[in-house]
Amino acid sequence: MKLLEYQAKEVLASLGIAIPPGKVARTPDEAAAACAELGPVAVKAQVPVGGRGKAGGIKLARTPDEARAAAAQIIGMDIKGFKVPLVYCETALEIDREIYLGFTVDRDARANILMLSAKGGMEIEQVAEESPESIARLYPNPWRGPLDFELTQLVYEAGLGELARPLTSLIKKLYRAIPELDAVTAEINPLVVTKSGEVIAGDAKLEVDESAAWRHKDLEQRYGGVLEGDPFEVEAKKLGLTYVSLDGEIGIIGNGAGLCMSTLDLVQRAGGHAANFCDIGGGAKAEVVQNALAVILMNPRVRGVLMNVFGGITRGDEVAKGLVAARDNLKMQLPLVVRLSGTREAEGRKILKENGIEPGANAWEAAQKIVELTRVAAK
Repeated sequence: MKLLEYQAKEVLASLGIAIPPGKVARTPDEAAAACAELGPVAVKAQVPVGGRGKAGGIKLARTPDEARAAAAQIIGMDIKGFKVPLVYCETALEIDREIYLGFTVDRDARANILMLSAKGGMEIEQVAEESPESIARLYPNPWRGPLDFELTQLVYEAGLGELARPLTSLIKKLYRAIPELDAVTAEINPLVVTKSGEVIAGDAKLEVDESAAWRHKDLEQRYGGVLEGDPFEVEAKKLGLTYVSLDGEIGIIGNGAGLCMSTLDLVQRAGGHAANFCDIGGGAKAEVVQNALAVILMNPRVRGVLMNVFGGITRGDEVAKGLVAARDNLKMQLPLVVRLSGTREAEGRKILKENGIEPGANAWEAAQKIVELTRVAAK
């Protein structure tokens, strides 16, 4: 569950981290009223992606009229596929320097990683590529968390020794989001040091583990009505599908996480790029198959679909029926390649052939075929 900036800041404030005063505005007039109350403000688009500033989603407003005009430009604009529903009007800070602070899960190390850099305000991926030595890293013990001497060493390694005391205190507060909120990512970028010496969260990113959402019903009740995620992932969740958006052009459907992952690898090896990961699970019925295809076809980047199903619990004839029904109901015109084997595969393949869908002989052949067809369709 990804929180919007103002939501994440409310959570940070509950952990004792300083944030600038701010107000949510859903209309230009509300933005003007916020500026009248707060003084000069930064008018910020509220979407769950980075790069808002470069996209024109953050504007400085010194007067209510400027805030009204800024909000009118930002609300409703599209930023990386997300329509901006509202803005956050936040008191403008007198910035002396910007710092990056965040933690996430390092899946290679199978541990949480805490990162600190004096090069705040930049995407951490860019910093890691251009000057990796400027990022100080710490892998805290998961049972006890980071100790004071470890945090002090981290701060000095980042070249921020003069801020050791306030930063050590702030990092300990931010780290509480792991045990208390089941956070998988928490980021403050920039962490602002003002000209008066205060350390304030200038931005905030917080993502709570979906698997632990049942422990945090308060967050869902508090923010569920305005929380915005990837539109395809949101729709898939409503339908009970395991779905992750990617940036390619080939839709992927499989039954089982391992099979889905190997299918993504085969498509990549064949020269294509997956648009998603979609696992319909074991025992998937025709309705589930139809729902999966419907979500995938919502994505305008998709130029073809590859379905890879091995029938154990899942029956091949059920999969085939769902696929044919979905294709017809959705009036699908894109290339479709299916690899179907296992339980009732003969019946399933017969249904596919009778309805004009030729199944692939094996997964590798199917991956090559869909890549070939999507290239033809793109011309």
